[in-house]
Amino acid sequence: MTAIKHALQRDIFTPNDERLLGIVNVCKAGKKKKNCFLCATVSTERPVQVKVVKVKKSDKGDFYKRQQTWELRDLTEVDAKDASKENPEFDLHFEKVYRWLASSTAEKNSFISCIWKLNQRYLRKKVEFVNVSSQLLEESVPSGESQSVAGGDEDALDDYQELSTREEQDIEGMMEMCEYAISNAEAFAEQLSRELQVLDGANIQSIMASEKQVNILMQLLDEALGEVDTIEGKLSSYEEMLQSVKEQMDQISQSNRLIQISNTNNVKLLDEIQFLVNYMDLSKGHVRALQEGDLTSPKGIEACINASEALLQCMNVALRPGHDKLMAVTQQQLLFAELRDTFARRLTNHLNNVFVHQGHDQSSTLVQHTAEMSLPKHSPLHRDLLRYAKLMEWLKNTHREKYEGLSRTYVDYMSRLYEREIKDFFEVAKIKMAGTTKEAKGKFGLHGSSGKLTGSTSSLNKLTVQGSNSRRSQSSSLLDMGNMSASDLDVADRTKFDKIFEQVLSELEPLCLAEQDFISKFFKLQQHPTVTPPLAQVNLPSLTNQHSLAEYIVRLMMNKIFQSIETELNSLIALGDKIDSFNSLYMLVKMSHHVWTAENVDPASYLSTTLGNVLVTVKRNFDKCISGQIRQMEEVKISKKSKVGILLFVTAFEEFAELAETIFRNAERRGDLDKAYVKLIRAVFVNVEKVANESQKTPRDVVMMENFHHIFSTLSRLKISCLDAERREAKHKYTDHLQSYVINSLGQPLEKLNHFFEGVEARVAQGVREEEVSYQLAFNKQELRKVIKEYPGKEVKKGLDNLYKKVDKHLCEEESLLQVVWHSMQDEFIRQYKHFEDLIGRCYPGSGITMDFTIQDMLEYFSSIAQSH
Repeated sequence: MTAIKHALQRDIFTPNDERLLGIVNVCKAGKKKKNCFLCATVSTERPVQVKVVKVKKSDKGDFYKRQQTWELRDLTEVDAKDASKENPEFDLHFEKVYRWLASSTAEKNSFISCIWKLNQRYLRKKVEFVNVSSQLLEESVPSGESQSVAGGDEDALDDYQELSTREEQDIEGMMEMCEYAISNAEAFAEQLSRELQVLDGANIQSIMASEKQVNILMQLLDEALGEVDTIEGKLSSYEEMLQSVKEQMDQISQSNRLIQISNTNNVKLLDEIQFLVNYMDLSKGHVRALQEGDLTSPKGIEACINASEALLQCMNVALRPGHDKLMAVTQQQLLFAELRDTFARRLTNHLNNVFVHQGHDQSSTLVQHTAEMSLPKHSPLHRDLLRYAKLMEWLKNTHREKYEGLSRTYVDYMSRLYEREIKDFFEVAKIKMAGTTKEAKGKFGLHGSSGKLTGSTSSLNKLTVQGSNSRRSQSSSLLDMGNMSASDLDVADRTKFDKIFEQVLSELEPLCLAEQDFISKFFKLQQHPTVTPPLAQVNLPSLTNQHSLAEYIVRLMMNKIFQSIETELNSLIALGDKIDSFNSLYMLVKMSHHVWTAENVDPASYLSTTLGNVLVTVKRNFDKCISGQIRQMEEVKISKKSKVGILLFVTAFEEFAELAETIFRNAERRGDLDKAYVKLIRAVFVNVEKVANESQKTPRDVVMMENFHHIFSTLSRLKISCLDAERREAKHKYTDHLQSYVINSLGQPLEKLNHFFEGVEARVAQGVREEEVSYQLAFNKQELRKVIKEYPGKEVKKGLDNLYKKVDKHLCEEESLLQVVWHSMQDEFIRQYKHFEDLIGRCYPGSGITMDFTIQDMLEYFSSIAQSH
């Protein structure tokens, strides 16, 4: 190892001005054994740099090379693995942990000791040495191989100290005084020896001179020891005196401690007694109120409320540990339980009597309210019962079974009372509703004083479209929305029905809201809804919070109390629909408004839910009416002997739209009407075309023109925004069929002339030049003149007069389209005339051939014919 150390110093470190102080032969722990050396070095120049260098033998030769270098100041921890046993493994913690396996434990210890010394000498850095023997860090490395490895240089490192400036100056001064010191070292040494002897003699004389002073000092010390003995004697006597005082003070302290414990116990006992007296004592007045208090007078009820609250506080007081073992406390608790049971029984019996009496009370029947058709108000009962609300809350917290029993009793008796009142109320509403028209009274039989309605709607009459002269006679069979003719009931009757239906809903709304508010307050279901529903065999859903549970319980109670409302409303709706299916429009608007109002007040209320269910029925009836009208449109049959005119379902749609726009003005459910409009208008369009195709008496173009003109006029007048596209389509169809009818009709007065010029245009289309058409045998000038002679002005006027009469027969009086059609025919005739003249000018140039009548003649013909009729 010594040879290797010298070789490394010579080859690697000396060229870099470094000294090798420690070395250890290692290999990486846990991996393939590749030996290398870890060297601890210091630089020879100032400032000194201390490094740990990894040196490895080169693979290509027998020389060593520096592989990796670490600064000793970067070292944070040295872990020797085991301080008590020999273990060659150790770790060095630089930027990461390096694990090494030394060739021997001695080399490892020597290297770690060298690292410790270098750190102490040059760095003074806090390096943590773990699992390293403290002896190894304090002592030098033992002799042997380790000594040979690093000992010599380390000792030299320990002995070497740099001279200070003053020492250098003293040595230089001494050597100047002795110039021969360098040339004659023996003489210089003898001189130094002589001077040293002189100094030793001076020291001995000084010591001998100070002997007298030492004797004086010893004498003073003896006197001081004497004084100390005297003081110790006095302190001993004082200590004996204080010992007896200490014993007496200990006895006094023990006595005071016992007195303090006694006082503390008395205070605690008094506190416990005051606690029991303050929180478990019920006054005689409260006891008397619970046992004999008057539950009918306001003062008696107030006294019972105060007493019940005091009793509940006494029963719910949180007793301290050990109180339940006191006989007085046990007796007081038994007294409280007896008072609670007694008062709960008295309160339950009293409220049961109130509920039963109200349920059997016949004084508020509907007989007193028939004239104004109103429901009896129960606000006096609610006002009286709300005085017991706090007592009900007390009963709910103390006797749950009695509380639930009272709830069931209230629901049972009030449901009977409301059932009678609501039934009578709806019977009166049905009587008033059925008596709105004479026709309705004749159709529905009234039996008995209860006013129940019987009878059924007659089967629908199938529509037969006849001429305009017989339309009024068939008004009884017009399409009305499913059941009866809409013209049989006047506006006053429908308005009366609307008021009756509105009054029914307006009476039910405050009744239900008042009852629901009373139930919530009286049975205390707003804040602590932990009671189960008072209805038998009802399974609670999994509700997320107590507020939802309270709403659910209130709805259950309301459903039981007002179980007949939804049935009666559906019956009333069915009756209104039978009387006049237009009533479904009124009911849809009114019901939607009340549902919207109820949801704004309380979306989860019984009224909102019930009216929402009934609204579904009303909407279903409305949709059924729309479907019935469409179905009857499809079943329309036309007469083969009379002209069609304006179809009856077109006028029925007009009546429906006018009424619906009046009813649905500012309504919440406008979307339902818009959807119905779209369905109806599409059905009208389809069936108008169907009737036009089937018509034999009236031309198809006339049926389409008149009916779509009527539809366009209706939609333009009513300005229904959702039917803008259909309005434009109706106008387009009307215009197209008007033009088609005019063109088809005008071909009859000048038929041969039309055929002649159609042949001319055909020759031109085949490639014959226009100026050469006159040379065609069938279309020469002679043939043209022959055809023109057949249509003199007199004959043309006669033909137009016959055309006017025919058009008059085709058109109906209601739409007043005759003049419109006649004017269109005039324009079309003039257009054809100009076309004929243009063809004569182009195909027969210079022939001088003209028509026997002019445009001015035609205008006079059309005007005179129109005026004559």
